[in-house]
Amino acid sequence: MWALFLALFVPLFALPLLVVLGASLATHWSGVLPSGPTLDHYRTATRGEALQALTTSLVTAVTASLLALTAGTWAALAGAALRRRQRRFLDALFVLPVAVPSVVVGLAVLVAFSQPPVLLNGTRWIVVAAHTVLVTAFAHQSVSAALGRLDPAYAQAAASLGARPAHVLRRVTLPLLLPSLTAAAGLCFALSMGELSATMMLYPPDWTPLPVLIHAATDRGALFTGSAVAVVLMATTLLVLSAVSRIRTRASYR
Repeated sequence: MWALFLALFVPLFALPLLVVLGASLATHWSGVLPSGPTLDHYRTATRGEALQALTTSLVTAVTASLLALTAGTWAALAGAALRRRQRRFLDALFVLPVAVPSVVVGLAVLVAFSQPPVLLNGTRWIVVAAHTVLVTAFAHQSVSAALGRLDPAYAQAAASLGARPAHVLRRVTLPLLLPSLTAAAGLCFALSMGELSATMMLYPPDWTPLPVLIHAATDRGALFTGSAVAVVLMATTLLVLSAVSRIRTRASYR
């Protein structure tokens, strides 16, 4: 079993990441292994345009994750009270943006928000809107699954003691859902940090996320610099996910 796992994991997942890491530390790669070790690419990847792009990605991902978590949780809570057929329709509606290529979602957002009354084209908010649409499905599915496993006795007991529905939601339901909410937030954040296809159609010149910068660097032949920027993107995402995981663990213990 372990041999099969390693045979699949190493060539499909570990090796590509090691290649990117090796390229980020090299000045030449003409043989089997990279040569000319250097940290100059990381200096470029953590300054100027790259640092601004990283900040843009973080702000976009955090904003889109919070909006997606709010909309997805709200829809999941509302859908729990619907009939099965209506709930299936609601689930299909939220899954639709991830069932089609993200470039289609980008085009749809571009067409929808390029004319009044909601004119977002050319602003950072159209990028945030596209990311929100793309990741809300994961928040909705995660919270819906958690609601299905939630024991209704807690909410019923609180209601029987005279608690109003808003109070039950705030003091009983949401705290019980906190581990799933943090997991959904982490997933939405990671997906937003790496989103490229829809972003390429929408981003304005003053709001360039890091994946777009990586694509631009590799497209003009700066593979080593692009690799360093990609490592910075991966490291930042992993650090945030690690922090979210700790919050989730504490919420689970509570």
